[in-house]
This record gives sequence, C-alpha cells and structure tokens, in this order.
Amino acid sequence: MVLKHSVLSGLFRFAISRGYADRSPLPTVLPNLPPAQTPYVYSTDELRRLLEATSTLRTGYSRHVPAMYRTMILLLYGTGMRIGEALRLTFQDVDLVEKVITIHCTKFYKTRLVPIGPKLSGELAAHFERRGLLPMPQGNAAPLFASRGIRGWTYQSVVTMFQHVRRAAGIERPIGEPRPPRIHDLRHTAAVHRVVAWYQSGQDVQRLLPQLATFLGHIDIQSTQRYLQMTPELLEAASQRFAEYAMEGSHEE
Repeated sequence: MVLKHSVLSGLFRFAISRGYADRSPLPTVLPNLPPAQTPYVYSTDELRRLLEATSTLRTGYSRHVPAMYRTMILLLYGTGMRIGEALRLTFQDVDLVEKVITIHCTKFYKTRLVPIGPKLSGELAAHFERRGLLPMPQGNAAPLFASRGIRGWTYQSVVTMFQHVRRAAGIERPIGEPRPPRIHDLRHTAAVHRVVAWYQSGQDVQRLLPQLATFLGHIDIQSTQRYLQMTPELLEAASQRFAEYAMEGSHEE
C-alpha cells in the first residue's frame, strides 16, 4: 500500500505541475497497517502431522481432495515454491523423466526450472494417476490441482483447507502472534531446513546461498535471507559449525 501511494503521489504531482489536474485525490495520511506476520518454521514432526491431518478433508470435500492436498503440501515443502506458482502448474510443466518442474509467470515474470528428488517424483507420479481419473478436456494443459477436473483450485480454497488441516494437526498460534501459521510458511520452512541440512553435512553454506536464492526464484541473496529465521535448530547448526571451525583453527597454531 505504501509503495502504491508513493507511486500515485508522484503521478499526481506531475499531473498537477503540468496542469492536467487541480489536486490529488489521494489521502494525506495512510492508515496504520498491522505488523507483518512472523514466519513460522514447522518442525519435522509438525510436517508429519500436517500430512496425516489431510485425511480430515474427506468431510465436505471431493473424495480426491485428501490425497491431492497431501501432494500439494509435499510439493510446496519439497520445492519451496510459492502457492500461486503451484496452483498455476499444469501436467506439461512437470517432467517426471528428467525430474524437473518448469515454473512460469513467477513473481518477477521469469521462468525457472526446479529439480525434484526421487521421493517427490514418486509422489507426483501417483498424483498424476489420481488426477488422470478426473475429466481433462485441456489435455496436458490441464491444471495439476483440481478436485473436479476442469477448474483448478483457487488460492482462497487452498488457504481455507490448510487452516482446517492445521487445526486438525494441533498446530496452534504461537504465543504473542495474533495470527495462526500459514501455508505460505512452508516456503520459509523449506529454506530453513535446507540451510540446517547444509550446516549439519558440513557444506559451505555461504557458497550455496546463491543457489538457494535461484531455487526459490529470488533475484538476490538479500531476498532469501529474510526467509532464514534464526530458529533453535538453525542457531544450533550454525554454532556447531563455528565451533568446529574454531577447533580446526586452534590446531593450526
């Protein structure tokens, strides 16, 4: 909102200076916006509970929804992609032979390739079979996630289903946070878990961060850094790595 107000203010200042308008219709004072929500990093146990809780979507939804929603959670966590990117996926965007997903129309209007591992490939292969049982008049251009075959899932329906699954999984709102964890937080979780795994396996995290930024579809590392919340796991992994580095240095003296 602040950015839009700034851009429009500049436009109207130009229009007024050229005599195209007498005054600006924009408000002089912007309303106070609620503070940004703190990203929530799900633990591996909470991820397991989320996957198990997708079975509760049998009530009030198509019989295909529980398994499909489970696949979506695995996809979002396994690739770190944005929800909108996942919802725009079609059959032709997923290459199970080469194990790569092509993401079009990203946030920065670019196309990127996202590699996937064997477990996620197997999950998507099973999803292809389930999805193929529904009508697909568009062929390979059909949406990957759709309950009744023709129209793909909407952002709002996916968000609503997630809150139902979250409650069933017993994941509550953190103390001091006015809003509950979101499905978007799976993207933050994917980034943090990847960095923790790098630390634990002794990888050069600083060297790999640009690759993580590309994987997530960011234009620079700064955009990725805000996804890396200093969770206890990440802090412990980083501290352990630093301790090992310090010990190696002490032996050289």
